[in-house]
Amino acid sequence: MPKYRLLRERLLTEGTLRSDDLFASEPVGLDALLIAHDRAYVDSVVSGELAEDAVRRLGFPWSEELVQRSRASVYGTIAAARAALTDGVAGNLAGGTHHAFADHGEGYCVFNDHAVAIRLLQLEGVVDRAAVVDLDVHQGNGTAALFAGDESVFTFSMHGARNYPFRKQRSSLDVELPDGCEDVEYLAALALHLPRVLDAADADIVFYQGGVDPLAQDALGRLRLTHEGLRARDRMVLTAARDRGIPVVLTLGGGYARPLDASVEAHCGTYREANAAFA
Repeated sequence: MPKYRLLRERLLTEGTLRSDDLFASEPVGLDALLIAHDRAYVDSVVSGELAEDAVRRLGFPWSEELVQRSRASVYGTIAAARAALTDGVAGNLAGGTHHAFADHGEGYCVFNDHAVAIRLLQLEGVVDRAAVVDLDVHQGNGTAALFAGDESVFTFSMHGARNYPFRKQRSSLDVELPDGCEDVEYLAALALHLPRVLDAADADIVFYQGGVDPLAQDALGRLRLTHEGLRARDRMVLTAARDRGIPVVLTLGGGYARPLDASVEAHCGTYREANAAFA
């Protein structure tokens, strides 16, 4: 949890973000959550009536603070999406809760911010088509399930084959990577598939899950990317979207390095690349 505060502080200290670039989030309305999630699940989370097995699957003990933070994380991604449609790129300094399904949460993800934001923008008529480019080391299984069979949303997940979740869902495109994958192999795979994804998606907006857990120092990643490799990854995604005129929404996703500073630095790298690409 400390990485969120440390990331914000570092981005401000180094000047990548200015104080007037930042806006406070707030808890998203329950009606918005119901666009993507079952009412019974939302009610059980908000009321604290989750069954014991549901709490174990989620990975967090229930608390009122958890509910408020989870709702604010979704609102932050919605707000970032609206800003991206105007400014070209915007981000949520949290978010990327891609393991949340319609009827349950898992893997530390309570509500699926990508799904709620996309469905809301579609209902409002401001976008017709969307793409999720998920480069977290863990497959975005909840996102894949929520958009299964929906031709208006292209879900692309490039992740560790032998990593969590061990029962994968089917995205529009899944690219699985072996343990120990390094920069050259990783970037070659992304360069091969990303242009096809963006062309096939024909999207009005891209949600970029720039998880930094592929980093070699990550405790949960099992890949071997360097900071330079992650920066090259971010640059590839951001410039490809920019060159096609597609707005980009940044969400953090995973980052569990030891020491934690390596994850904070890698997340900063994503925002530095966004500044450079959309300056």
